[in-house]
Amino acid sequence: MTINPDLQGRSYPAAEVYDVGREKIREFARAVKATHPAHFDVDAAAALGHSDLVAPPTFAIIIAQRADAQLIEDPESGIDFSRVVHADQRFVHHRPIVAGDRLVAELHVDGVRAMGGGAMITTRSEIFALAGDGAAGGSRAAVATATSSILVRGEGQ
Repeated sequence: MTINPDLQGRSYPAAEVYDVGREKIREFARAVKATHPAHFDVDAAAALGHSDLVAPPTFAIIIAQRADAQLIEDPESGIDFSRVVHADQRFVHHRPIVAGDRLVAELHVDGVRAMGGGAMITTRSEIFALAGDGAAGGSRAAVATATSSILVRGEGQ
């Protein structure tokens, strides 16, 4: 199956809420060898003016990949995940992610470029924190923008 060129311009709505917890931040920080005390100690985070533990900047990948999964799992996309190579990842943070955040991400397909028998697909995940009951119309605030490029190899590659 080939990649659907009509994916470009498609958007996928925010899916399930991701609740950011202290232990999730600590585990992620350990995994990526982020050693700043604000990732582990509430008092250290508070001394920097944060309401709770601060996630390492790349923590946003967890939420972004959940949004990307909607595209990968879309039967109309033509993407065979076994043929995917991650090419690029960038983050723009609008504010730090902290424990207690309730995050969602909207996915936008910004580019689809044919390359041989495959394609390069660029996506953008807009990550928001929900305030109040975000699922029932509460407010949301921009937290980060994650831009990702994947190469989907063609059949003979």
